[in-house]
This record gives sequence, C-alpha cells and structure tokens, in this order.
Amino acid sequence: MPEARKALTLAAERAEAVLAALPEAGRRSPAERAAAAVAKNEARALRCGFLDAHVDAVYAELTDHGTRHLRLAELVESAAIRFPGLVPSREQLAAERSRPQAAKEGHEIDQGIFFHRVLGSHSSGRHLLDAMLRPTPRALDLLPGFTETGQADLGSVRIERRGGAARLTMCRDDCLNAEDPRQVEDMETAVDLALLDPGTEVGLVRGGVMSHPRYSGRRIFSAGINLKALHGGGISLVDFLLRRELGYIHKLLRGIVVDDPARWYSRTVEKPWVAAVDGFAIGGGAQLLLVFDHVLAASDSFLSIPAAQEGIIPGASNFRLTRVAGARFSRRLVLGGRKIWAAEPDARHLVDEVVDPAELDDAIERGLEAFRGPTITANRRMLVSAEESVDAFRLYMAEFAVQQALRMYDDDVLDKVRRFSTRKSAGSS
Repeated sequence: MPEARKALTLAAERAEAVLAALPEAGRRSPAERAAAAVAKNEARALRCGFLDAHVDAVYAELTDHGTRHLRLAELVESAAIRFPGLVPSREQLAAERSRPQAAKEGHEIDQGIFFHRVLGSHSSGRHLLDAMLRPTPRALDLLPGFTETGQADLGSVRIERRGGAARLTMCRDDCLNAEDPRQVEDMETAVDLALLDPGTEVGLVRGGVMSHPRYSGRRIFSAGINLKALHGGGISLVDFLLRRELGYIHKLLRGIVVDDPARWYSRTVEKPWVAAVDGFAIGGGAQLLLVFDHVLAASDSFLSIPAAQEGIIPGASNFRLTRVAGARFSRRLVLGGRKIWAAEPDARHLVDEVVDPAELDDAIERGLEAFRGPTITANRRMLVSAEESVDAFRLYMAEFAVQQALRMYDDDVLDKVRRFSTRKSAGSS
C-alpha cells in the first residue's frame, strides 16, 4: 500500500494546484468550472480505486484493528492525517465552513466517497455503525445529574423525566425546530440520556411552544432541515446529514450500545418511543416518525417530505417509507411533494392515532402508559429485527453518503436554497 498512498497524495496535490490557480468557486467562468471539475474528478477516481483495494486495511489502521470506536468526525479527521489526500484536511474544511454553500469547493464529496466505501464493507461498516450507537461523551458527563434530578436543558432540546417517561421537547422556538448541527447534537445527547437513565421506561418526543411570528404561542413539531443554514454553509455532510441518521435516529430505533458484562443477553439498551405531532412535521420531522413505536397527531396538523422541492435526499426515509407505506404512496410523498393532513385516511401510513388538538395531552399520557413495561421492549426488539436488518440499513447509508454529498453541491440545489433563503427566515416549506 505505500506506493498507492504516495500516488494518492500526489494526485490530491495536483488537483489542489489547479484549484489554487483559479478564482474562488463561486466566481468561476464556465470554462474555469470545467477545468476544476476535471482536476477533482481525476483525484476522486484515484481515491475510489484506492479505497476499493484497501478500505478494510485503511479502517483497521485508523481504529487500531477495531479496538477504537471512532465516531464519524473522528474517523475522517484521523484519515486526513494518516492518509493525506484521501479526505479533506482540517484546514480545507475550516476554509469551506467560512463560505456560503455556493462558494465551496465541495470537499465533502470526498468524505462521501470515503464513507461510501467504509459503510459498504461488511466488517468496517458494521464496526462504524456500532461506534455510532455508543453514548456520546457529553451524555455520559450529564447522566449523573439527569439521573438525580430528572431534568436537563441542553439548549435546543429539553428533557424531563416524569412518571417513568423521558419527555424530550424540541425548543428551537425561533425557527420552528428547523434542524441544524446544534439540534442534532442536543437530540443525540437527550436520546442517550433517556436510554441510559434507569428511571426511564419510555420516551416521548414533542415540539415546544414557538416564538416565530406566524406560530407564536403554538406548539410545532418540526420544520425539517434549516435551509437558511444550508445556504449559509452551516449544514455539513458529516456533522449533520450522516450523524443525524447514524446517531440519534438510529438510536431511537435500535437503542444504545453499552459495554456491560452483566448484559450478556444484549449489547444494546432499547426503549419504546412515542411521538406527538403539533402543527406540522415537514421533511426531517416527518422522517423521524418512521422510527417511532407510536405516533399521535393533532387533527389540524399535516406532514410532508418535500425532497423534490429542496433537491436533497430525505435521509433514510426512502429506505423506510416504502416498507411502511408502499412504493406508490412513497413516490407521491417524496417525488410529488404531497402534503398530508393528519385527518386524511392516507395519514394512517405515518400516524397511529389522530385526536382533537385539545385532547392531545391526554392522549399522550395514555400512549406513554400503554408503551411501558418489559414485554413491550422485548417484542419491540423482535419487530425491529424483522423489519430492518442492520446490513440493509448499512448498505443504504453507504449509497446515501455519496449521493447526498453530490446533491449538496449540484447547481439545482444551490439555486433552490438560494431562492428559498430570500423568502424565509429558516426551515422547510
């Protein structure tokens, strides 16, 4: 592998030399953009070939033969140091973060290539999924306090244990719970706390009361991805798009990995989850519902996955939605952008129980009580095992890593997000 590593580094240096001689990405002429594309594609072809031949050896070196469980960001940071030219360096990423999305070079595509090959490998991909199901250091630090008090304010998410239920409230009141890396971080921490807390039997996720002018004083579940943050360059492949799916959403479904010899019967701690939809669940908000065990919705709420309008791939919903709702309905929702009101018959594909808004609080308490107990957890585990294999999810996420990275830097996405940012303050439509 030494010669291949050297060739990889030289190819990356040649590509960077071409880019350095051109104007910034957002100011290039068509001919200059074409020259940049040729330089990038030559380097990317070499990266793909290198990983096709050596991905498991690369992963073994980065994780000390599987003895270290590196999360996504740690893994690519280590890869940038040990394998120069394989993924963007810390300096390249720092320069990218200072630019709006349309002015970036698209170095994240190289991260997408890396994760495509890692997740595509049975051994390396399985190890990475396992690493991402472990509790975060932040959650472990906060766990003693939460266990004692039953409360934690994480910033964009609040968590409170009451009556054996951990109640997670998404409280980005200024942007209708439109997700960005900050909220993904807080959601994963909150999910970890609920799963690790011995006093919690069941979890609830609900939106808080908003201060946004159009919905002031009302609860809202989620407006999806924060498109204003995407336009400004604040939505990253690793810290948002991949971490969201492989982190807290996957933990909602499969639980959290713990190293406890006393738990010889299972390496994961799993608990049932209930979601309550007020107002709307758009995009990423609707995607979330696919991993919950019970979903309640106010009768005046609606759901949508406007992937075609946004131009990006709606997380793992393309993977899960067809199983839940069938192929034709999934195409209408994802490709056609159909809005579904909770009171419509078709909402049954995403919602279990629809109630009058005034009765939602009582319905939540009934739902939480119904989903408590060890029998629920055991049967839930078997249902998840039957519905979604780890390897099927792994292979979907391998393809998602590179396809989503490409979508983020496609001209049509940049044009859509740019137009959107002039109309809205944040969130999806």
